[in-house]
Formats: sequence, C-alpha cells, structure tokens
Amino acid sequence: MKTATLIFPHHLFEKHPGLSKDNLLCFIEDPLFFYDSTYKAKFHKKKLMFHRISMKRFFHHLQDKGYDVAYLEAKDLIDDKTYLENFLKKKAVTHCEVVEFDDYILEKRIKHLLAGLHISLKVHPSPGFLSGIIDFKDIFRGKSEFFFHSFYIEQRKMLNILVDDNLKPVGGKWSFDTENRKKTPKDLEFPQPMRLVKPKEHDEAVEYVEDHFDNHPGNIENFHYPTSHSEARRALEDFLANKLKSFGDYEDAIHTDEPVLFHSVLSPLLNSGLITPDTIVNRTLEFAAHHKTSMNSLEGFLRQVIGWREFIRGVYHVSGTKQRNSNYFKHKTKMPECFYDGTSGIPPIDDTIKKLNDTAYSHHIERLMVLGNFFLLCEIDPDDIYKWFMEMFIDSYDWVMVPNVYGMSQYADGGLMTTKPYISGSNYILKMSNYPKGEWCEIWDGLFWRFMIKHLHFFEKQPRLNMLCSMAKNKKNDKELLNKANKFLERLS
Repeated sequence: MKTATLIFPHHLFEKHPGLSKDNLLCFIEDPLFFYDSTYKAKFHKKKLMFHRISMKRFFHHLQDKGYDVAYLEAKDLIDDKTYLENFLKKKAVTHCEVVEFDDYILEKRIKHLLAGLHISLKVHPSPGFLSGIIDFKDIFRGKSEFFFHSFYIEQRKMLNILVDDNLKPVGGKWSFDTENRKKTPKDLEFPQPMRLVKPKEHDEAVEYVEDHFDNHPGNIENFHYPTSHSEARRALEDFLANKLKSFGDYEDAIHTDEPVLFHSVLSPLLNSGLITPDTIVNRTLEFAAHHKTSMNSLEGFLRQVIGWREFIRGVYHVSGTKQRNSNYFKHKTKMPECFYDGTSGIPPIDDTIKKLNDTAYSHHIERLMVLGNFFLLCEIDPDDIYKWFMEMFIDSYDWVMVPNVYGMSQYADGGLMTTKPYISGSNYILKMSNYPKGEWCEIWDGLFWRFMIKHLHFFEKQPRLNMLCSMAKNKKNDKELLNKANKFLERLS
C-alpha cells in the first residue's frame, strides 16, 4: 500500500492536508499550468518562473525536513502523456490524496487516470478558501443570477468580520466602494517594492523557462515575486505597513507609470497557496486594531479577500461550464497581435500591455475598465479573451478567469453575475488616471457609441440608462466619430 500526495502548482500550502511522512509527496508541473498541447495557452514567462521557483523551494524545504518527495517536470509530462501514469505504476501507488482541484480539466484528467489505474482518491477541502465548494452550491442553488453584494454581506456575518454584536456593519455600511475612487495627485509618492534576496532556485528557473518555453510572452528579467511561505508573509507585512493606509483612496486609480500603486499584489501568492486567506484576514484585523486604519482601506481590502475572491470561486463551481460556453453578443473577432505587444496605438491599452509584459500583473481596474472594456468594444471573441488573460497574468487560473472574463468583463454569460456590461468611453479613463486627452479618446468614444447604438434595444431595457440611450440615438448621426471606430476595427481584423 503506497499513498501519494499530488501537489500541483496552485496547491503549495504550508499546511497542506496531505503532508505526511508516510506519503510520497509528488510535485507535479502539470502541463495545464505550463503548456498544454490541447489548449495551447502560452503562459507568461514570469508566471512559469513563479511556478518553477515556488515549487522547487517547497520541494527542497520538505526534502530537507525528511519527507519522501518526487518532482515531475512539465517538459517530461508534455513530451510523454503517459509519464504520470508510468510514474505511479513504477512507485506502486494504490491511493492518492489531493486538495480540491479548482480546475475542471485537471480534475477530469486526474480522476480519469486514477480510475483507470484502480487508484483510490481522497480530496481534501482547500486551505486556500474560507468557504467550501458545497457551501457555494447550497448558497447558489436554484438561482439564475448571482449577486455579489448579498453574498458579501452574508460572508461578513458568517465570518464575524467588521460586524458589531447585532451583526450590523462596522462603520455604518457594508461597502465603502464609493470611497475607493480618488485619482492620484501629481505629488503623491508611491511605496518602494519590497526587496527580496534572489533564491538559489532562480537561475535554474530562468534556464528552464528559456530552454523549454522561449516562445511564450513576457519578459523573464527582473523577477521580483515572493516564492516561499516566509516571503509571502513578509509581503503581507509590507502591504500593511506601507500601502494599506492609502489603498482605499486610490484602489481604483490608474497611473501611466505605476502598475502596482498601493495594491498588495498578494493574489499570485494566495492563488498558489503560499499564503492563505485566513492568515491575511486575521493579520490585517490585528494590524488595524493597533494602527489607525480608515474604513475605506480596511473594508476595501478585506472585500477583495473574503468577498470577491470567494464569490468568483463559487460562481465557477456552480455555473463555470455554462459561462465558458456562452457568447451573448456573438463576438467573433480574433485577438490581434497588437494586444500582445502593445502596439494598438491606444496609449492606455498599450501602456498597460507593456507593463503587463514586464511584470505579468495589472490591478483590477486596469483589467476590467481598461483591457476588458476595450476588448468588449472591439468585439473580441470571449474565448480569445479568456485565453489572453490566462496567458498574460501571474495570478491566472481557470477558476479565476472563467467568471471574471465570461461574466464580469465580457457579459458573455448574458448577465449571470452583472446587470449590464462594464463599458465606458474615454472619460472614465481620463477621470481615474493621469492620461491626457488625445486622438485615442475619439477612437475609444467612437467604439463606445458604436457599441451602444448596435445594442440599443438591449440597453433600453436597462434601468437608469434612459439618458445614455438618448445620447446614443443622437450619436447615430456623428459619422466622423463612428468612422474612426470602424477604421480602427478594420485594422484589427
């Protein structure tokens, strides 16, 4: 009888429930996280670096602690589809343990493989979330639409976070979202990034990625992400000490030169298991109890961790399959190369993409209101957009991107989790950023009004959009503006 614990790139939990010195701990660079011949997503080089270094560091740590460990590399798993099967046979494995997959395809493949080998499987609840999959299915059962606000309120009550003895919200309201929308002033100083010592695994990871994934997007140089549990905790402390105070005011701000601003950039660490949400929540509340912290910062940050992140996972497990097979607006334009290299001629788009190529990171407003907004107006196929987001972001995983792309960003699911598409003209970008007006504004505005006019029947059914619909009707006669939009779209096709 031999038990193997399967540890995937997003299961690097310090207190992994399958850690046992009686088990063989198998670190698996599954192709779904590196390069899969079926789905062909070319993940950002910095994401591959992140996976390689973090997995190797945890592997070496457990090896030094006396655990029985094995490491299966992506290059072998890609070249030989029977590699994992043969490995399990060779090791005479009869039972496997794993944390909840949070990835449909991975779960389907592993369960199919193990069933064929007559290997039993135990699936542990994930330490990476505060709510279980079964909890979500109970919460969302029978619902045709999912509303974040009501989910978030119940999360606060259930977890007893920022509520008083009567389960009323501390600060008088559940969300301070309206106080997260300041534009950064010119004289605002941004915190310096946390300094990290380059781990011994770094140079080998560079060589590994360059040797096997050289045609993937992104810049491999200047890798600066935490890749161990201790570094992840340091990153949290750095955020609390240097960013949390200003986070709330500028949570939605956009800056030409600053991809991070006051954001924590804990998402890749959370999504890989290097830190867990309970650690973040408990330490943040402890910090706020001893340091003056505004509610718009404290609530705004915790809303992301206990609210949106958990909500997205729940939607994925309940309706992700439906979402990824939806295309409400029937968009079919293929993702053009200019959206990979940042040469579209639209400064906010190009700058964001160039920063993304350098860092593999953009904050949520850049994702939703810059990139997602513009891709929707350009009528890009949502399947292409999903693939693009999966490829370009260090914190991308299937459970993250299916609801965020097909639901939140592209409205491809027809309103399962939002009442209307998140679109805007250039004015929103100008309002929230330090970008000056330019010719790009006319193109962006032309695309916006073109979209409104094309789907006017849809928007007329939306509450509170009467004035916008009236403006769209008047814009039908602005041939010059609409012509600029159409010419831009012709360049993409």
